[in-house]
Amino acid sequence: MRISAHAVCTAIRDDIVSGVLPPGARLAEEQLAQRYGVSRVPVREALRTLESEGFVTSRRHAGACVAQPGEREAADLLDVRALLEPLGAARAAQRRTEAHLKVLRGLVRLGRQRAGQGQESDLRSLGDWFHETVAQATCSPGLTTMLVQLRRKITWLYAGEPVSRAVVLWQERGALVDAIARGDAERARALSAAQLERSTPARKQTRTGAVRSPKPAVNTVRGQI
Repeated sequence: MRISAHAVCTAIRDDIVSGVLPPGARLAEEQLAQRYGVSRVPVREALRTLESEGFVTSRRHAGACVAQPGEREAADLLDVRALLEPLGAARAAQRRTEAHLKVLRGLVRLGRQRAGQGQESDLRSLGDWFHETVAQATCSPGLTTMLVQLRRKITWLYAGEPVSRAVVLWQERGALVDAIARGDAERARALSAAQLERSTPARKQTRTGAVRSPKPAVNTVRGQI
């Protein structure tokens, strides 16, 4: 079965965000094709997409490598998030479907449970899924894409919330879902903005250059609602 460039793009992006492919690491097409078990064609397409998203840079005669955002660029991402995420929450309150609400409520229930148990590894993926679902609930493809890409970059560059605050964080997310369910756009906007003001993520300390051991297969892509 032919693996799509989209799936390869997701796999490479996930490896960049998780640090498997660190900032500055060279991204040779042939090596990536072997790593993910594909031909060079979908790898080439994936690298073009990732370059447009800001995860990859390409230099003439040097090829592609994982981007190395500076402190100013990283700080700008937080400022952009402070503007976009409250807007996304407000739009979600106005446009969400019952399917979105069902997923969001289920995620809050699981998040509260895992936070109470201190299961840190599950909390990150649940949080990512929560924010992707809020983004999808805007029912605006352009806004959804911007919100999801922004979150991915912040996850890449910044450490997550400490486990000690996870219980409160999921309570805040529950309150946001309640506002979205009521269709209260201004309340959803205010809750999202307040949560971001209380969050001061620390920049990750990353090593450059050394690529970790390869994964056995291409990552799967979470289905859209």
